[in-house]
Amino acid sequence: MDATPTDVARIAHTIQLSVAPVFLLSGIGVLLGVLTNRLARVVDRARPLEQRHAEADPVAAAELRAQLTWLAHRARLMNVSITLSTISALLVAVVVALLFGSAFVHFNLAAPVAALFIAAMVSLVGALLSFLVEIQIATRTLRIGPPPEA
Repeated sequence: MDATPTDVARIAHTIQLSVAPVFLLSGIGVLLGVLTNRLARVVDRARPLEQRHAEADPVAAAELRAQLTWLAHRARLMNVSITLSTISALLVAVVVALLFGSAFVHFNLAAPVAALFIAAMVSLVGALLSFLVEIQIATRTLRIGPPPEA
């Protein structure tokens, strides 16, 4: 069966539609890189604090415990953000597959594509909000300079 010029044009148009969400996938990939790096920094910062906590006197242990609590909260927020970003990327990938597949399957996929894209955007918004809260906590708990004298 030979492809007609109309079929080729339809497939070319479908590829054009499918490429736009790929750029979104690229952006989500960059966001995931930032999020995982931040999570790694939180974990790296917590490890020596945990070691110092085990050997600290009660006053210092209380301060270290407070810092570790904030770091644990930040790590949970980063985990939520990473999870939601990954879900968003997966949904966008399904949208791309459906858009491309719609060139070969003659079903109206407009509603599923729209629903999946909206779900991807809601998930991405959730990820960005979680990231924003984590940044606010990091900024609020930031201490620059030597610790105050006891």
